Amino acid sequence: MFSKLPFQAIRGTASAIRTHQIPGHRLPLAKYGGRHTVCALPGDGIGPEMIAHIKNIFSFCHAPINFEEVQVSSSLLDGDMDAALLAIERNGVAIKGNIETKHDDPQFNSRNVELRTKLDLYANILHCVTIPTVPSRHAGIDIVLIRENTEGEYSGLEHETVPGIVESIKIVTREKIERISRMAFEYAKANGRKKVTAVHKANIQKLGDGLFLKVVRDMSEEYKDIKFEAMIVDNASMQLVSKPQQFDVMVMPNLYGNIISNIACGLVGGPGLVSGMNLGDKYAVFETGTRNTGTSLAGKDIANPTAFIRASVDMLRYLGCHYHANIISNALWKALVEQKIHTKDIGGSNSASDVVNATLINIEKLMEENPKK
Repeated sequence: MFSKLPFQAIRGTASAIRTHQIPGHRLPLAKYGGRHTVCALPGDGIGPEMIAHIKNIFSFCHAPINFEEVQVSSSLLDGDMDAALLAIERNGVAIKGNIETKHDDPQFNSRNVELRTKLDLYANILHCVTIPTVPSRHAGIDIVLIRENTEGEYSGLEHETVPGIVESIKIVTREKIERISRMAFEYAKANGRKKVTAVHKANIQKLGDGLFLKVVRDMSEEYKDIKFEAMIVDNASMQLVSKPQQFDVMVMPNLYGNIISNIACGLVGGPGLVSGMNLGDKYAVFETGTRNTGTSLAGKDIANPTAFIRASVDMLRYLGCHYHANIISNALWKALVEQKIHTKDIGGSNSASDVVNATLINIEKLMEENPKK
C-alpha cells in the first residue's frame, strides 16, 4: 500500500520547504486528458486573492490543473456547504481559504470542522521548517506535526444542563487513534525520520488520553527503527519554545494538535509561511497551516502568500505532479532565501504581488534549465 513515487530531479538548490513523501497510494478521482480537476474554496478574508495568485502561478507554469470554484463563507448561504462537499467528493481534492467561525453564536457550527468530519479528513499534517532569511528565535527547526482531525473536543457535543453549568463531551475511539498513529509512523518511515513524539495529557485524562498514549506506544513496537517518546502537552509546549530542535515527528489528539501547531508555526516565522494538509482515505483538502482568515489584511496586497503557495505545492505532490511541485517550490525558495523578497510580517517591505511575481520569474528560468521530460 505504501510506496514511494518518482521524482524528477531539478538542478539547483533544493528547497527545504518541498512537500515530503505522502504515505499511501491514492488514485485521482477527476483526471481527464492528463489534467486534474480540483475544487477551489476561496473562503473568507484573504482567501479569494490568494486563490487568484495560485491560479496565476499554475497557468504560468502550465500545471495540469483545472479549478472548479465553489464559494463557501460564514454568511450561511443556503446550499453552499452541500455544493462544496459535492464538488470535493466528485474531484477528490480541494484547496481552500479559511472560513470564518462565529464565536458569539452557539448555533453556528464551524464549516471548517464540518468539511473535515463529513469528508473524514482524519490527518492534519504541517511541516514547520526554518527558512534561513526569515527572522526567528531559533535556527535548525524541522518538525512534522500530525494531528488527529475528526474527534476529541471538536465533537461539537456540548450543552448547558442548568443555567451556568455547561458540559462539553470529548470523544475518542481506538479506531481513530490507531489510524492517526499509523499515519505518523508511516510518514516517518517514508521520509527517513528518526523519532515520533506522542503528545498527551494522560496524567489527568487517564481514560481518554490514556487510551491515546497506549495505542501509540503499542504501535511503536511495529517500527523498531523509529525512536518513540511520549510527552505531556504542557511540557511539550515549554520544550517546543525552548529547544524545538529536539522534535522530529509529533503526533497529537485534535485540540493539542491545534495549539502545538500554532506554536510551531510561530517559531518559524508566523502564519503566513506554513501550509497544512488534511488527508483521508478518499479525499484531501489543502490550506494554510494556522487556518487564519486574515480578514484585516484582505484587499491590501500585503498578506504573505507563502503558506498558500506551499499548500498548492502540497496539492500538486499529492496528485503526482512532481515536476511542477518541485519547480514552484524551488522558485518560491529562491524568492524568499536568495532574493529576500519578504512581506511585512517577516520583516520585509514587499507586497504579496512582489513575492508572486518573483516566483513567476524564477519559475520561468527553472523551466528553461529543466524542461519537463
